[in-house]
Amino acid sequence: MKIEILGTGCAKCRALEENTRSAAEKLGLEFELEKVTSLAEIVKRGVMMTPALIVDGDLLSMGKALSPDDVERLLIGRIPVS
Repeated sequence: MKIEILGTGCAKCRALEENTRSAAEKLGLEFELEKVTSLAEIVKRGVMMTPALIVDGDLLSMGKALSPDDVERLLIGRIPVS
């Protein structure tokens, strides 16, 4: 699973990164977490408010520092069923 946090490095962006990492680890997911800090790249992806959470190319949240529980709920919906 590829997880991207889009933001310039503000406190909300750092909180979303930490909460996302915590949620993914709690779920036992194999994931790659990438921080996107370039304003040009953020705008190119259509994000107008940071932080933003993108999972496997899909924008799941924008403008909020989600709690670990909120991120976990979003990630659960992305886990493939075997």
